[in-house]
Amino acid sequence: MKIALTGSLGNISRPLSQQLIKHGHDVTIISSSAERVKEIERLGATAAIGKVDDINFLSTVFRGSDAVYCMIPPNFGHANQLTYYESQGNNYAAAIRQSEVKRVIHLSSYGAHLPSGTGLINGSYRCEQILNSIPKIQLTHIRPTYFYYNLLAFIHMIKAVGFIGAVYGGEDKLPMVSPADIAEAIAEEIETGNNFKAIRYVSSDERTCSEVAEVLGNAIGIPTLKWIALPKDQVLKALLERSMPENVALNLVELGEALHTGRLSEHFEQNKPALAKVKLEDYANEFSEIYHSK
Repeated sequence: MKIALTGSLGNISRPLSQQLIKHGHDVTIISSSAERVKEIERLGATAAIGKVDDINFLSTVFRGSDAVYCMIPPNFGHANQLTYYESQGNNYAAAIRQSEVKRVIHLSSYGAHLPSGTGLINGSYRCEQILNSIPKIQLTHIRPTYFYYNLLAFIHMIKAVGFIGAVYGGEDKLPMVSPADIAEAIAEEIETGNNFKAIRYVSSDERTCSEVAEVLGNAIGIPTLKWIALPKDQVLKALLERSMPENVALNLVELGEALHTGRLSEHFEQNKPALAKVKLEDYANEFSEIYHSK
């Protein structure tokens, strides 16, 4: 199969490209950086250098592909995150229509079943609706849970105050996922033929926040580490004091509140998949290495 991947050599696209190439597919990797060309070619893929907001570029790369993988690159500097997601969703939709590609895998998120109240994930909802409007394509929305590597954002807090604190915490349930497991699920969907799923959840492990803190604490040598749920106003104030753009901070707090109340996970809980391979204890080793390197 001829397959086009967005996401350059990121946490998902790198292992995804490696798996597809290993299976004998013709893979093109889209990247905005010309410095990635040699690395992409060393993997055995073709590099396509350009911007994912360039519809003509995307259409050209997509044309003739048996399948395309579409993800929205983070852009926390954008003045309005939801407008950014919507704009990129429209770019992908236009390129898919122009190129007439029929098999599309979209990286979405758990919580994307809700039109509002989930912060940044509202953008994933909007992208899903945009892509759903394209006729005569075979579309799968991959909805991963909480990425393990999001836990890295708490390293500074652990070192500064000795605990983890967020809008969510304590006994709140936290389904988590490894990018490697997401990549494997995407590869399976690409290769599955007509037996594709319209929505596929991917999750690697599930613990309470307190249990997460215990595992990470043991890994980094702080076995008493706690994860505390904090008032949302306190969290918002702390984010703004760190010079985070207000739009991003508000979205993160809203997302955290949706996780805390369980609203974010409602549809996931009703359609829970079998847990994938990479467990929290596996990731804790990586977390520990990064923690001690900073």
